[in-house]
Amino acid sequence: MAWKELIYPVLIFFLVILGFYIIRIFVFKYLLRIAKKTRWPWDEIVLKTLKGYFPFWGLLLGIHLALGLTHIPPHIFSVVNKILLILFILSSSLCGSKLLINIFDHYITQKAETLAKVTLFEIFIKVLVFSIAFILILNVLNINIAPFITTLGVAGLAVGLALKDTLENFFAGLYILMAKQIKPGDFIRLENGDEGFVEDITWRTTTIRMLSNNMIIIPNSKLAGSQIINYQLPSEELVVLVQVGVSYASDLEKVERVTLEVAKEVMQGHPEGVEEFEPLLRFHTFGDFSINFNVILRAKEPSSRFVIAHEFIKKLHKRYKEEKIEIPFPIRTVYLYPQRPLS
Repeated sequence: MAWKELIYPVLIFFLVILGFYIIRIFVFKYLLRIAKKTRWPWDEIVLKTLKGYFPFWGLLLGIHLALGLTHIPPHIFSVVNKILLILFILSSSLCGSKLLINIFDHYITQKAETLAKVTLFEIFIKVLVFSIAFILILNVLNINIAPFITTLGVAGLAVGLALKDTLENFFAGLYILMAKQIKPGDFIRLENGDEGFVEDITWRTTTIRMLSNNMIIIPNSKLAGSQIINYQLPSEELVVLVQVGVSYASDLEKVERVTLEVAKEVMQGHPEGVEEFEPLLRFHTFGDFSINFNVILRAKEPSSRFVIAHEFIKKLHKRYKEEKIEIPFPIRTVYLYPQRPLS
């Protein structure tokens, strides 16, 4: 007759799992369809994250209910329930950390044209969530956490002193992220003149990809304490300054008119130029052999400044040849005095 007593618990076990799968397939599908129509973007992220863990939670609940209907000894039932609860806490921690990371990734995607993945934030979230889960598991196992926390505090102080530089870099990375002055995807210039795109901010270092495709790896504390030029702030558009010199014999009115015509042509004709920007020309120096001036253009993004200057110089050189405007070679006037006889 023992096998007949197991029919009802086994039936309950499979019915619970079946019910959770039905909810996962049909109810979640319906809720996701509604979520796509709402303005709040995070409801879809929440549903997609929960959907992945729902069958496992159904399995845990099915085992719990099925065992409650059997004649299993109370001490064994208690141990199994604790194991189930620990598994639920661990899976919920995974779900919670994944949910927070997905929400953060979605937020970053809205703020930038490309996904800016920040490893430091993921590490911070996982450490925080699993630390809470660890304390809950100790509570389930009836372990007094007060001595543990005291021991952890002393050990943490010792580890903190031993890992001073590492912790300094960690909190410097958090400061960089919270200040929102530098983020992955930004084009920056370091104090030593190196330039590149911020690839990632980890718990210890920041990785910067140069235009040559080489990587600069710099400690977070050094980056936070140095002077940085962020070409993405306040706008991604960047001024392109091109220096030009023409002969003293040139008609400066004509030079200004021709140069601005070429500059407008580049701004309106090149995909990396800012079409609505009005180029500027400013004479600034009587040089040794030329009258020098700056031409001010604007590129859509920092890395485009090279191609904008490239196209402008090519077109300007061609147009100057057509208009007979001279770009002089370096000239020096040397006076030779008569040589005096040696006395």
